Amino acid sequence: MSVSNRFAKVFFRERSGFRSELQRITIITRQTLVGKKIVVTGGTGFIGSRLISRLADEGMDVHALVRKSSDLISLKECLHKITLVYGDVTNASTLEGVFDGVDEVYHIAGLTYMGSRKNDLLKHINIDGTRNVLDASRKAGVRRVVHTSSITAVGLSDSKKPLDENSPWDFCNVKLEYASTKHVAEQIVAEEVRKGLDCVIVVPAFVFGAGDINFNAGRIIKDVYHRKLPFYPLGGVCVVDVEIVVDCLIAAMAKGRTGERYIVGGDNVSYKELAQKIMKVTGVYQKSLPLPLWAAKVINYGLKYVGDRQKISKLFNMSMFAVASKFLYVDSSKAKRELGMRYEPFELSIRRTFEWYREQKMLN
Repeated sequence: MSVSNRFAKVFFRERSGFRSELQRITIITRQTLVGKKIVVTGGTGFIGSRLISRLADEGMDVHALVRKSSDLISLKECLHKITLVYGDVTNASTLEGVFDGVDEVYHIAGLTYMGSRKNDLLKHINIDGTRNVLDASRKAGVRRVVHTSSITAVGLSDSKKPLDENSPWDFCNVKLEYASTKHVAEQIVAEEVRKGLDCVIVVPAFVFGAGDINFNAGRIIKDVYHRKLPFYPLGGVCVVDVEIVVDCLIAAMAKGRTGERYIVGGDNVSYKELAQKIMKVTGVYQKSLPLPLWAAKVINYGLKYVGDRQKISKLFNMSMFAVASKFLYVDSSKAKRELGMRYEPFELSIRRTFEWYREQKMLN
């Protein structure tokens, strides 16, 4: 046998052994990952359903905390891959045993409402619900919790200078209970961390993307499509795609630092830019004029007595318009550095959202 042939046999034998060892390590790692028990609250919502779908596709042992009355339509594609656990974050007694033996909890449950008619419910879900979930998780010995917050908990600005994780919370004298409840929820996280809970905060910006069945950020796409946006506020907002948020939730669970918050955003855009981009994507154009807050208040007052509100966006309420007249611009550098957050131009997310709505026939 030649030297080259002997070398070839040894090489392939060693490479085969390496491959077998690599396969063994892969199987062990896979079993470890799949063996983790994960609970997701708020799984029937926009972000929660996308996270559950991703985790389920990766073969994780996912348990979705839902109420008996929850609409499960957003989970229809992955229901056969997950386990439903019944409970209510606002009722601590229903959470008994839910987190026993659980390794990871993604707390996403929350109420998003940009008005003043549901203040008590906002407090009940966003504050009491967070306290109940975190307290139960700590007592059950959950390894780590990722809490989902909101850029309204970062603050609001009169300028276009982006805020970051260290900016003092200031809502510029705008009364918005939703923002207050998300701010308090982050304080509850800090309290629980001091008590020993391993918890990380992810702070998504204004989230677009496929799967937004409740028309959260997607409402503005629908309204532009139906020419219900004759004017726009003078402020701006940071936008991000839901799949990037999901990426960062999973990354925060894996490598986020305990007690830290990570802002997850993309482009900071004015509402004028946002509306123009949506018009470009949808191919539907409408003359839209800038509207200062004082003028919006006059129009809103007049609409109480005359006019058809059906022709105007549901986004036109004074609480929301007051916020939209300021700037929710944020800096996501920390998430890029520590979580590996990726960037994509916001037009891609707008297009993806619009095409999904059209495929689902939800724009009629």
